[in-house]
Amino acid sequence: MGVIKTIDLVGTSSESWEDAARQALAEATKTIRGIETLDVLEQTARIGADGILEYHTHVRIHFRLERS
Repeated sequence: MGVIKTIDLVGTSSESWEDAARQALAEATKTIRGIETLDVLEQTARIGADGILEYHTHVRIHFRLERS
């Protein structure tokens, strides 16, 4: 039996929404062990005169809490 914790992050990328999700996951794996799933909650973008400047992907990361 265990407990799953979730955190929400927003990844950013100048390339794509998919890359923004990858960036969020990459950052999370630096400090969180046991990541099991990632949900994409929302995709938005920052717009400039020439179109999309930055892609944003809001993700929810699920990981199992470890007991010591």
